[in-house]
Amino acid sequence: MTETGCLKGRRVLVVEDEFFLAEDLARGLEEKGAEVVGPSGDIDDALDLIEDAVRLDGAVLDLNLRGEMAFPVADALMERGIPFVFTTGYDAASIPSRYRDVVRCGKPVDAPKIARALFG
Repeated sequence: MTETGCLKGRRVLVVEDEFFLAEDLARGLEEKGAEVVGPSGDIDDALDLIEDAVRLDGAVLDLNLRGEMAFPVADALMERGIPFVFTTGYDAASIPSRYRDVVRCGKPVDAPKIARALFG
């Protein structure tokens, strides 16, 4: 399946606190056919979007949101079985072992890389 095919019709949550990175990523995902939920720039807003969403097929999660580690958001996604990727410069040792299977993408990320990481 092509990256475009992977994203067509998928609802993807974008959680990123850097405005320009969030906008670029959202635009790239939309160009590949995804419906973007958010972007959100903080933990509470992201948790609200997850709770209120009728459907989420995947998420892109910046690990550090305004100085706070986004583990509560990651946990909420895991509890709901929603696949996600971390966007971060942190190394694997900085991330708790419960997230060992979560793909880490360096910034800036692009839609094709996200598509492959989330949906194969």
